[in-house]
Amino acid sequence: MSLLAIVLIIVATFVAMECIAWSSHKYIMHGWGWGWHRDHHEPHDKLFEKNDLYGAVGAAMSISMFAMGSPLVLGASAWEPGTWIGLGILFYGIVYTLIHDGLIHQRYFRWVPKRGYAKRLVQAHKLHHATIGKEGGVSFGFVLARDPAVLKRELKVQREAGIAVVREALG
Repeated sequence: MSLLAIVLIIVATFVAMECIAWSSHKYIMHGWGWGWHRDHHEPHDKLFEKNDLYGAVGAAMSISMFAMGSPLVLGASAWEPGTWIGLGILFYGIVYTLIHDGLIHQRYFRWVPKRGYAKRLVQAHKLHHATIGKEGGVSFGFVLARDPAVLKRELKVQREAGIAVVREALG
């Protein structure tokens, strides 16, 4: 497999993971998987959350793809693209962890961005946490963040339509 094909597979996987993360967050975590995600939206002083189990699911996806691509595991049946897909999932997981858990929720380091895309990421995710409960909400992605002004307008519409309960600070 050429280096160009490898790089394209890794990049395509990374991009696909943001789409998978967005839809999983909106339809699973804020749907039937709310039991694992709820504590992430509620104040607590615990080191770990049930929500961290979703990271283990992502790790299992990456490990599974590495195994599918490994001749050491599958011998001649190994599927080489699996290795590079596994690497793309791993890279997404690292970026997700640094942005979401590190930058936004400050679990690993303390830095509040004053400008630029990092500030936009933080604002978008804070608006995601502006709702109470699993209904409604905005900004379900983790790496791509929409304009916070647009997200605020969407939250206002959801609140007025009775779709979402918005915390008082944003009301």
